[in-house]
Amino acid sequence: MNTTVTEANSRPVRLAPLDLLGLGLLGIRTRKMRAALSALGISIGIATMIVVTGIPASSQKALLNELSAMGTNMLQAQPVPNPNSPVLLPPESVDMVRRIGPVTMASAVANTHATVHRSDRVDPSDYAGLTILASEVNLLPAINAEVRSGRFLNAATERFPTAVLGSVAATRLGFAKLNDRGPAPQIYINDRWFTVIGILARTPLSPDIDRSVLVGWDAARAQLKFDGHPTVIYIKARESAMEAVRGVLPATVYPQLPGMVQISRPSDALAAKRATQTTFSALFLGLAGVALLVGGIGVANTMVISVLERRREIGLRRALGANRGQIRGQFLTESVVLSALGGVAGTVLGVLATVGYATYQHWPPVVPLTSVAEGFGGAVLVGMIAGVYPSIRAARLTPTEALASA
Repeated sequence: MNTTVTEANSRPVRLAPLDLLGLGLLGIRTRKMRAALSALGISIGIATMIVVTGIPASSQKALLNELSAMGTNMLQAQPVPNPNSPVLLPPESVDMVRRIGPVTMASAVANTHATVHRSDRVDPSDYAGLTILASEVNLLPAINAEVRSGRFLNAATERFPTAVLGSVAATRLGFAKLNDRGPAPQIYINDRWFTVIGILARTPLSPDIDRSVLVGWDAARAQLKFDGHPTVIYIKARESAMEAVRGVLPATVYPQLPGMVQISRPSDALAAKRATQTTFSALFLGLAGVALLVGGIGVANTMVISVLERRREIGLRRALGANRGQIRGQFLTESVVLSALGGVAGTVLGVLATVGYATYQHWPPVVPLTSVAEGFGGAVLVGMIAGVYPSIRAARLTPTEALASA
């Protein structure tokens, strides 16, 4: 009774945060094995949460990259075929397309109606079945194409009689690859020599380019009497706005006769990509939550047993003047620190497992920062919840009860 009255009349002494942390670590240091096993339950839950979100995210990223390579953000605009009265797109149509907000890139090619031969010794009537296209210098990124040998047209070479061959065109003209050491080969286009500076790899997204010989836009004007009207415009746009861009393209490309412009439909891979992006691993997250819950129960069980085993310590501290708030803070801090240590270990383990598995599968490693933050925050929250009851139970023990039952 006297102890209770004295406690009520005295002002509670607040422990400094470092002192409170030291008390919380005391139980962990004295019972290392039990603390390690309890933290293991939390770490498994956190690692599971990171792994089951990181590995699907890495797999999804790899899949999205493959789908993007299939042209999910690409469109093509070209005139409606009309043999009787061919439609000519305005020369400024490409620049007009570039002004559309969601458009990230626009390039074009144009049929010059020229003919090409391996040399001037070839019979002019021997048609190779190849198309001579005037090309803008940014064509390759616009169609996801790559150079197999040599280099592509640039701001300097597009003004001169230089040419880049598609993969099929190179085979038909007898070029396997370009020799960097020797003189560059030449081809004969409309009675003019053009120097071959590059050969493209196969372009599955634009097979017409494989059967074409590409020359610079300015060189085509100067050497081949090109009139400047594009034949095909290649557009890249933000995937979220593909339908909107497709809707305004005809009027943008040819304002006078928008009905004479046909626009390719978005790739079927875009629908697959959107479906993949909306898929969420609810089952895996549920399993991670269960693992985290089991770890929290383990921490709570450890703290309850710790209170029972440390009654003598509690009674002695109470007899020396520790109030209930200090006892409650000690055991709550110990529970939070225990869970935090398990959270750190689980985060490191989960990140390493995710990166290792993604690297083994040749996927781009993706560790969602939200999962890491939520995992560690969840561990601390679990520690707080798990430590509430044991800390309250320890604080309710009077010195006489604690010492008598020890």
